[in-house]
Amino acid sequence: MNHDTPARSGAKKRDIVSTHSVFGAPCWVSLTSRDLQATEDFYGAVLGWRWRNAKLGDHFRIALAGGVPVAGIAAVAAMWQMAVAWTPYFAVPNADEAVARARERGGTAAVGPLSFPPGRAALLADRDGATFGIWEGELISNWEAWRQAAPTFIRLHTRNAFDAALFYGEILDWASERTGCCQVEYEGGEVVLRSRGDVVARIDSGAVEAAPDPEVRPHWQVHFAVDDVACCARAAEKHGGSVLREAEAEAVLRDPDGAQFTVTSRRER
Repeated sequence: MNHDTPARSGAKKRDIVSTHSVFGAPCWVSLTSRDLQATEDFYGAVLGWRWRNAKLGDHFRIALAGGVPVAGIAAVAAMWQMAVAWTPYFAVPNADEAVARARERGGTAAVGPLSFPPGRAALLADRDGATFGIWEGELISNWEAWRQAAPTFIRLHTRNAFDAALFYGEILDWASERTGCCQVEYEGGEVVLRSRGDVVARIDSGAVEAAPDPEVRPHWQVHFAVDDVACCARAAEKHGGSVLREAEAEAVLRDPDGAQFTVTSRRER
């Protein structure tokens, strides 16, 4: 679940953007880990992040990129018996309504909705078990700055992209008649989600009839924009992580706890 409110403390009222402004779009990412210091060291070395305390206690931190809060980190995987993984959060105007929609369509609610002033959060799973979160309330003061500072986009790896797009679309009001909703397109064999003209998420399919594989189970993968993919890959190896796949413009990495993420060249944005 969200490890700190995505609003920047002390931001002027006129600068605050709420989930009513970017509803349906990714608005935050969070990571569960086992060792807070090791996590800070790894992502500091690989992505150049700095850190500040979160409001939820000593096990939580907020990652900063160029002074912009970009992600929540929680060292609670062992304590709360949670999986180590990156989780994206989507902006919704009403958390209770979104959770109810998810349950009606075969999803599950693991946590929440819970109140984290100035908003509310819930942790859910879709019909195939891919975990995601929802957030209702104030966001980082500048949503565009958050997107430019860290995540390039998020990608759902699942067994049926069209079925998944219908599930998320009905929960998050994608391609609806609401002003400002995310638009859904089909490009190059995958579903593409756009918000304000920018690609913010992609959904691609594996074999629809394939049996679940623990190594490639349906999941959301976070893509972080970086200047030098190869440099990030070498830093990951040096600091206890591993490189799962590497190309010139993109590499899939694993941190020391086992959480996967992707680094993508800014030139490919």
